[in-house]
Amino acid sequence: MEDSDRNDSSPNDSDLIYGDFPSLTFDRPAHGVLRITLDGPGLNAVGVEVHRELAEVWRAVDRDAATRVAVLRGAGRAFSAGGSFDLIHGMIEDYAVRTRVLREARDLVFNVIDCSKPIVSAMHGPAVGAGLVVGLLADVSIAARSARIIDGHTRLGVAAGDHAAVCWPLLCGMAKAKYHLLTCEPLTGEEAERIGLVSLCVDDDELQDRALAVAVQLAEGSQSAIRWTKHALNNWYRDHSSIFDASWGLEFYGFGGSDAAEGLASHREKRPPSFTGPTSE
Repeated sequence: MEDSDRNDSSPNDSDLIYGDFPSLTFDRPAHGVLRITLDGPGLNAVGVEVHRELAEVWRAVDRDAATRVAVLRGAGRAFSAGGSFDLIHGMIEDYAVRTRVLREARDLVFNVIDCSKPIVSAMHGPAVGAGLVVGLLADVSIAARSARIIDGHTRLGVAAGDHAAVCWPLLCGMAKAKYHLLTCEPLTGEEAERIGLVSLCVDDDELQDRALAVAVQLAEGSQSAIRWTKHALNNWYRDHSSIFDASWGLEFYGFGGSDAAEGLASHREKRPPSFTGPTSE
């Protein structure tokens, strides 16, 4: 973990390390605060390059002495609509692609957990898929009232992997986790706060200001105390990593089956799926 007493480097020097992440947008709205914005087509859908960058960027944040807190938000009308159709198609059709994305999905979860700097998420509109991984694993998760938080794995025809099996039961309890992960029933920001899935819910027009205010508060606090508190609390996730490994493996196993292909086709054709996989009744 980085020594919190070392002097911050100049933003110009530290920003050089973010050249490896051209699909993400970076700015520094306050001293010690790095804001990362998802800004792409399809309501900030996560494509091949974005998936890789979203998994790796937290290592760069961890090394960046000018950054004390990171904020993740989405541009436009959404936080993130989840994996792009092209990314999902590649995983279904190509074993090598599925293997690469599987590794990135694991890295995404553990890089967020192991990043020494606190992370604040600001979720509005649809919050799905890889973006939602960071949104809910963030140390302070803030949702707009109109946000639509959805874990859509079973609707796609695969097991709820990514962060879901390890994160949701700890945040909102097993009963609520099972209901939403099995049914893909969406949650508003208000309902997500009520069941404990997110830290805060605020009015839509207050979301970005509140996220920045929380980030500034954390940036002005004792860095050693805040970082070690995060590290200790995240041992809850580390101690349950075998659950994550099981769900992650089962999810990507499912991408090789017929239900995933049908799930993707139904999304593209905007119709209900008709699953006929070998375990269907």
